[in-house]
Amino acid sequence: MIEVRELSRSYGELKAVQQVSFDIGRGEIVGLLGHNGAGKTTIMKMMTGYLEPSSGSIRIDALDIAEQRREAQRRIGYLPENCPLYPEMRVIDYLDYQAALHGMPDNRRPAAIRRAIERTDLGPKATATIATLSRGYRQRVGVAQAILHEPAILILDEPTNGLDPSQIQHMRSLVRELAKDATLIISTHVLQEVEAVCSRVLIMRGGQLALDSALDAIGRPKRLLVTLDRAAEEARPVLARIEGVTAVESWDGDAGLRHFALSAEDPQALAPVVAKALGRQPWNLYALAPERRDLEDLFGAVTLEQMEVAHV
Repeated sequence: MIEVRELSRSYGELKAVQQVSFDIGRGEIVGLLGHNGAGKTTIMKMMTGYLEPSSGSIRIDALDIAEQRREAQRRIGYLPENCPLYPEMRVIDYLDYQAALHGMPDNRRPAAIRRAIERTDLGPKATATIATLSRGYRQRVGVAQAILHEPAILILDEPTNGLDPSQIQHMRSLVRELAKDATLIISTHVLQEVEAVCSRVLIMRGGQLALDSALDAIGRPKRLLVTLDRAAEEARPVLARIEGVTAVESWDGDAGLRHFALSAEDPQALAPVVAKALGRQPWNLYALAPERRDLEDLFGAVTLEQMEVAHV
């Protein structure tokens, strides 16, 4: 559906995006993450045809965006971070204007506008002037114009910006609904939004793709954590001899306890084996659980540490 190859963009000496490559399949919901200045917005602008890359290529639904830009753009709905609106226009008139820009025939516009208003819950404000709307309602107008022509690809930059908690829940439901018929790329600073709706995450750091991972792989346990009332020199040899354990790390806990991290091919399956082995020892077992790393932990590690591009 989307093919990005060796994509780069420079502004003089500044390399905003450097040699980024990835594929996104039909129906995927992908979160694009990174600190300010990491290159997220630059990538989205290049993918939508609003900015030309310095090098590299982008194919949208098998169309080379450099050579077939208009055709590719017809397949894309785009919500910029600060969506430009015309404050003097009424919501319904603005959407009609956007429908005209998309080349939508007159006889199709009323139904398309009605559906976009219903999906974004804009009904109470359909005839209001945009200047009178709250930030949250303006954001919904931006989403409505992005989905108006029912594009195959939706690129949303901070879609929940300015929304209250109930509106955020509605937006999450809308994103899931849209993903039934479209491919979505969502850029946001709110990691909980990615965890709530995305199946995959791309993390940018310094203009480079630092991580491309399925979200379920991020939560997959890597080690088994054990807490005992034994010193490391006494417990480590016993733990290391357990079948399936490939490495043992330890550190001090509170109240004289000691924590151990057991590496294994399948930490979840290792748990009952460890429990049985420790049951034969005259020790007290205080905790036995898989170690899990959430998206926030991973984001911090990827963006702060000097990491190579990784595929989990």
